[in-house]
Amino acid sequence: MGHGKNERKRGRVSAAFTLLELVIVVAVLGTLAAVAVPRYADFLAEQRVAAAARRLVADLALAQRTAKMAGAPQTVTFNVAADRYTLVGMPDPDRANTEYTVVLSADPYGAKITAISLGGDNALVFDGYGVPDSSASVFVRVGERAKSVSLDADSGHASIGSGSTVLLPPEPVELPPV
Repeated sequence: MGHGKNERKRGRVSAAFTLLELVIVVAVLGTLAAVAVPRYADFLAEQRVAAAARRLVADLALAQRTAKMAGAPQTVTFNVAADRYTLVGMPDPDRANTEYTVVLSADPYGAKITAISLGGDNALVFDGYGVPDSSASVFVRVGERAKSVSLDADSGHASIGSGSTVLLPPEPVELPPV
């Protein structure tokens, strides 16, 4: 009877890891993390800057539509230092009794406005027909990722730059009028 007990001990397979196996697994995971984390951070930056640019394009289109529907001017002001823009006189859909203001440096964007060109000032005015008072260029940045948003003065059409991603200077810069 004691003979069967020894046979069972010898026939068992070890279910535990050795220290060497554990070190190898940790090294492989560390290498994968070293490659994946920077790529994930870059992916997040690209998604955030793209979302900020899309939001700006949508809000410029909203300002244009509002001006056309009201038959009255609609102004969009930009504050580069605070990374924000305001649709003047328009109520914010999320916060009662406040003006429609988008802070690009806040979540979910985490973006900075790095440069603007609005015809020499910080305001873009759509007249009662939806025609902007000037062409516009706004550059937004998240980390090393950046996008440009352009508004054509003739068509009033806003679009995200075809270059998709550009590197911009770190400090906000006011561009000369177009």
